[in-house]
Amino acid sequence: MTPALVILLAGPSGSGKSRVARLASCPQLVLDDFYRDLDHPGLPRTPSTGVLLSLSKGSGRRLGIVDWDDIASWDTEAAMRSIVTLCTVGEASVPTYDIGTSRRTGRRRLDLEGSGCFVAEGLFAADLVAACQQAGVLGDALYLDRPRLLTMLLRFVRDVRERRKPVRVLIRRGLALYRAEPAVRTRSLALGCRPVSLQEALRVVEQTMHTRSS
Repeated sequence: MTPALVILLAGPSGSGKSRVARLASCPQLVLDDFYRDLDHPGLPRTPSTGVLLSLSKGSGRRLGIVDWDDIASWDTEAAMRSIVTLCTVGEASVPTYDIGTSRRTGRRRLDLEGSGCFVAEGLFAADLVAACQQAGVLGDALYLDRPRLLTMLLRFVRDVRERRKPVRVLIRRGLALYRAEPAVRTRSLALGCRPVSLQEALRVVEQTMHTRSS
């Protein structure tokens, strides 16, 4: 069997990464499913949000919610193992994750069904570029580049519709992501992604699928 290649698709939440894979009818590995459970020890935290944690001497300190934009909240090694398995074997058992409860709910079998490539999309996709290059499985590395305001609005509508978090959390997180997006873009490009529009990303995926199937 000819090994498959992975197209890494990075970009801010709500930028349309899942839509690219869906429109191209390409197998999709959802990298967000590799987030760690809410009670995993040592998860990174955001600055204070008013949550008071008691200390042994009766004083207290304030910690924020889990920082899901920190790569320490994500299982990099498990995601990479799944990518390599998909490329070499053509199928893999991958986790399913519920964002609303911030924990894994089970596993599912992802089968490429003979496809010569698949899309691995998520916020931390850029962090896998070097490892995928080293493993010889990288087809391309893209950063979905869309207007920040549009991305923020689309993200908010999606998150409310899917009841991902309480609305007050979505508003606060949405504004934080809006402010952080330029830095996320700069970092993703530095890690090896190239900026593309949604239509350009779709063309790359479709062309790769056609080339790998011929």
